[in-house]
Amino acid sequence: MLSLSVTSPSSSTLSFLPKPLQFKTSFDGIRLLQPNTCTIPATKRAALVPVMMGKREELLKEIRTKSTEQINEEVVNLQGGLAMLRLEKSAGTEFKSSEFSRMRKTIARLLTVKREREIEEGISKRLSRKLDKKWKRSIVEKAA
Repeated sequence: MLSLSVTSPSSSTLSFLPKPLQFKTSFDGIRLLQPNTCTIPATKRAALVPVMMGKREELLKEIRTKSTEQINEEVVNLQGGLAMLRLEKSAGTEFKSSEFSRMRKTIARLLTVKREREIEEGISKRLSRKLDKKWKRSIVEKAA
């Protein structure tokens, strides 16, 4: 219930009556009216977000400085490493499962930068696929 009393036209006072208990329970413990949630202060939260974005942007800047040939070589090496990880997994030897996602994301970033360059040059998707097929056929496995 809410009661409002007005003493003068310029000021008003507002008083709240306590709410009656609607539910009766057998619990006799302490009742918390407002749950306290643990939150990060806004200043710290705002400081965390740019750091995460900065790291990714830094990686992309580093990738963009490389030539297309270097990107292609790195993609081949990472895909080979990913295949080796899959072999280790199937063989049952110990491996870091986080390496899968890390390698896949790195490959995706490299291929994204490569495609961005193709778009700048005006290469269509279809022609890009043809060039990729030619490039994949020309890859010769390096003896380790």
